[in-house]
Amino acid sequence: MGYHALLIRAISCRLAFVALVTTPIYRRRSLVPRAWSFHSSGPPGVAIYDMKNWLKISLLLCTFGFFREFRPSEPYVTEYLSTDYGNLTTDQIYQDVYPFGTYSVLAQLVIVFLITDLVRYKPVIVLSALAGITLFSMLIWTETVGMLQVAQVFFGTFTAAEVAYYTYMYAKVNKEQYQVVTGHTRAAILSGKFLGGLFAQVLVSTNSMDYRQLHYLSLATQLISLAVSLFLPSVPRSLYFYADVEKNATPDGDVTAPKFSFANACRLLWYHLVSSYSNPVVLQWSIWWALATCGQVQVISYIQFLWKEVAPNHLSVYNGGVEAVATLLGAIGAILAGLLNSNKRRRSYMTAISICAAVLGALLIYAAKTEQIWVAYVTYVLFCAVFFFIITVAGAVVAENLVEDSFGLIFGINTLVGLMLQTILTIAVVERVGFALEPRDQYVVYGSYFLVLGGVSIIGSICMKLFGTNNKSSAGNVVPLT
Repeated sequence: MGYHALLIRAISCRLAFVALVTTPIYRRRSLVPRAWSFHSSGPPGVAIYDMKNWLKISLLLCTFGFFREFRPSEPYVTEYLSTDYGNLTTDQIYQDVYPFGTYSVLAQLVIVFLITDLVRYKPVIVLSALAGITLFSMLIWTETVGMLQVAQVFFGTFTAAEVAYYTYMYAKVNKEQYQVVTGHTRAAILSGKFLGGLFAQVLVSTNSMDYRQLHYLSLATQLISLAVSLFLPSVPRSLYFYADVEKNATPDGDVTAPKFSFANACRLLWYHLVSSYSNPVVLQWSIWWALATCGQVQVISYIQFLWKEVAPNHLSVYNGGVEAVATLLGAIGAILAGLLNSNKRRRSYMTAISICAAVLGALLIYAAKTEQIWVAYVTYVLFCAVFFFIITVAGAVVAENLVEDSFGLIFGINTLVGLMLQTILTIAVVERVGFALEPRDQYVVYGSYFLVLGGVSIIGSICMKLFGTNNKSSAGNVVPLT
């Protein structure tokens, strides 16, 4: 399940990035009426978490995130399936197994998002850890394609349930600590990914462990993450089904626990949807974000097949180090993009990131044509560094123009659209019902996809500069809640 591991990595990077770019935006004035603000200060009597409490929560979240992402088996899972697991052929892996991962995530993403809000986060975090344990257990102790396909269900849960981790921190920690806690958790997640790749490379290069033993390490880290998740404090409220409203305060100033309300949840969901997507800026940049996400997830998901095709004797042995460097440079790219004021010069930045997308397309086509594994490795590292820069710029523009508390919903929908597009791309390029292309040909298609995305966006940006008018601010597009 190289697809498993790499799609998890792609989506988790995306969600971590969303947390990074949206945190400072929480500090601006809420565009939602105060009675419906999930993070309003509330009436007198609401407890304010002291430093000891939020540091404890931050430590638990960081520990959970680190061990969840510390999976040394990821860079070599394709090699494992084609050797130690059951000597599966490459065609069996990427045609009979991997596509099911796309369908599983897509099928569960919306359901898990709503269930997460309904059960108030922690149960879904625990479920995520259990799904990870089941997934890696099946990778270790099963031997057939059929069992790998069954494992896709748990993979879908493991990936989709990750949204609970990123929304939990904002439900449990006060607004004053958002930026600090986001920084802590992002550092923990990236450290887990980086050290996982680095450890894998060292262990494989020194012949200290084989590919199967790396999966035992990944299973152990999921068991640790489960133990940590059980210590997370429960959350009394949620964004939609258990929202804080003014009537929770009694005339005496006492506060009652938020009560379940399906009607209020539907009203607030509709309010967030309409007020966000009726904003032309949000709509335009969300479309670009979803299209770019579709291409990136597909590139990362099947990259190990290209490496295996290009590598001498079809054995790619430096995947761990490459993934570690790609994670590091991708994080640097996201951080640098976060320093830009993307919203004020969004038209110029749309042109710039579209040019970057076209460059990424050229890099992918070059990697598909090369006979040198090091060229394929370097182009992948450059792809990750540039991509996380441009996707952070796009995400920052979207987030800056959203009403407060709608970040998770809108980015969740954008991710869902990206995965739907990726499903179509998978069927067309990978599946037997489509063209069933070889790895090199697949990456020519993916490179062409980014070239077209960049080219169309550049033309659109030029036309908007020549003939367009300035978009209204997001505040002018907010619709009333009632």
